[in-house]
Amino acid sequence: MLNNETRQAIAQEIFDCYKSTRQISLLTQSYPEIETEDAYRIQEQVVGRFVDEGHKIKGYKIGLTSKAMQEMAGTNEPDYSVLLDNMFVDEDAHLERDSFSDPLVEIEIAFVMKDHLQGPGINAADVIRATDFILPSIEVVDFRIARAPGMDVRDTIADMAAVGKVVLGGNPVKLTDIDVRRIEGELLINGEALERGLSAAVLGNPVTAVAWLANKLAEFGVAFEPGDVIFSGSCVRALPVQAGDVVTARFDSGLGDVNLSFK
Repeated sequence: MLNNETRQAIAQEIFDCYKSTRQISLLTQSYPEIETEDAYRIQEQVVGRFVDEGHKIKGYKIGLTSKAMQEMAGTNEPDYSVLLDNMFVDEDAHLERDSFSDPLVEIEIAFVMKDHLQGPGINAADVIRATDFILPSIEVVDFRIARAPGMDVRDTIADMAAVGKVVLGGNPVKLTDIDVRRIEGELLINGEALERGLSAAVLGNPVTAVAWLANKLAEFGVAFEPGDVIFSGSCVRALPVQAGDVVTARFDSGLGDVNLSFK
């Protein structure tokens, strides 16, 4: 376990990396005694620095939603991060590739909440009742803590689950109108479909992932609020992007496409 002074110093380093494309080395190598709770407390302090600058919490992202990714990260459950207002960019945005350190893209289904929802004890029915609609989305994954052999969930949690930017599509769909477990998604780069998956790859059901997060956040006294956007996790692998790439997330079930490009 780390003391609070060390957590504060790490949080400041990660916060500074957000302002540049600088990266730092694995926390698990520099601080072998770091625990998962330390990592979440560091993330909390990074978020606090953004809030002190006037930014607002607009939702949360869930990562490591497949068993294979959990095993790779040395954990038996997903991880999560806060999403801040400055992380959201418009559909069809043109992002500067050089403003990221090590970007990858992945496709996700985003839940938009209409009601307050707080664990513990949240189940799928609670999530469905509290959800206003879902949207197609793209997450730009980025790393302030440089990827290297031995990286595990403690590194990614402290680094706000490696979130860079997020993009929401503008075609809302109600959960009651579809089978959310049977949504097929494709990740296209420059018009070529490189990854394809089914939403059931996200913990068997994206609703399950959102319920998990509501219960996990309860451990920290946090709840979903109306309007919060919850990125439920990707059903495909994240892929790297370069300047000039055009990225499309394509979903069936009426969700449609959402696009993003890098310059």
